[in-house]
Amino acid sequence: MSIFVDENTKVVIQGLSPTSQGCYHGLRNRAYGTQVVAGTNPRRGGEVIEGIPVYSTVAEAVAETGANASFITVPPAGAPAAILEAAEAGIPFVVCITEFIPAHDEARVFAALRRNFPRTRLLGPNCPGIISPGKANIGITAGEIALAGGPVGLVSRSGTVFYQALYELTQKGIGQTTGVGIGGDPVPGTGFVDCLAAFQADPETKAVIMIGEIGGTEEERAARFIAEQMDKPVVTYIAGVTAPPGRKMGHAGAIVSGTSGTAAAKMAALAEAGALVAQNPTEAGELMADVVAGL
Repeated sequence: MSIFVDENTKVVIQGLSPTSQGCYHGLRNRAYGTQVVAGTNPRRGGEVIEGIPVYSTVAEAVAETGANASFITVPPAGAPAAILEAAEAGIPFVVCITEFIPAHDEARVFAALRRNFPRTRLLGPNCPGIISPGKANIGITAGEIALAGGPVGLVSRSGTVFYQALYELTQKGIGQTTGVGIGGDPVPGTGFVDCLAAFQADPETKAVIMIGEIGGTEEERAARFIAEQMDKPVVTYIAGVTAPPGRKMGHAGAIVSGTSGTAAAKMAALAEAGALVAQNPTEAGELMADVVAGL
């Protein structure tokens, strides 16, 4: 199995135009085998772009095509409204890769989803997306680096290390059930615990790699969940060991304040929870290879 998306997922690309990033990445997703069934653009309703029918609203696209996932690449100013439009149309899974959305807008959208649209799951913003190898790919991950067949689930805050971890596993012949890039912004829609819970419930996922970063407390929350709720082995890596306190590193959420959010504290919490803690992405792959060999 896979989590969140599979071969039956039908995707609508919000903000589709011939020159948009949504079109570029959406066509790559379609070439991978993802069911890209519609696009939306209020100025292009009724057109067909690269074989994709375009509707003026998400509600129209859902009614006409049965779309049950959305892919959002619109600019930061329009992304919050696009997320809420998808939720209002009843889309249960929304992937937003847009970067530079103000944190207060992210918080407002997250609160609106939780209050008014609890059945809609947001992945992102500012994330690479999700890939269930051989089934569906929504976002900017190169399908060539993933390998179908399980048994490893992967969740990462870091986009770059997400790609490397997928490739490390594939190079070792270890397939993945689903890879989820949750993004590193301060207010992500889907967090570590959400993904860990889904992997724990998935019978085909036998082990999990979790890639964290400095900043925030999500990794510590994940550590508590691993200790209390998981019986599957978890391999972890925390990016940013050498980051100086008080300086943002890469993501808006990757900032250490005093002793809070340090790599050392996160690694200690995860080790205490029973996770295997790697010192670098390559070692994470090696540790997972040992875990898989013992399954």
